[in-house]
Amino acid sequence: MNETEKLIIETLDKIRPFLQRDGGDIEFVKFDEGVVYVKMHGACQGCSYIDLTIKETIEVILQEEVPGVSQVKVAEDY
Repeated sequence: MNETEKLIIETLDKIRPFLQRDGGDIEFVKFDEGVVYVKMHGACQGCSYIDLTIKETIEVILQEEVPGVSQVKVAEDY
């Protein structure tokens, strides 16, 4: 695991309690060419607001905290 991936995980760990309060969770899958791939769990899975949560919250925070992050996507194949 490289330093960028460690920083991504540390940042997701800061976000996680907010998702868990609503019965959800987030899991880091991989970082590839500026894209952070995550899996959503619990209430976040299938939630109609998940795209909004990822783009306007998780992605913004990761872009601010981790150099090199350009976007966040839900990993479909993992």
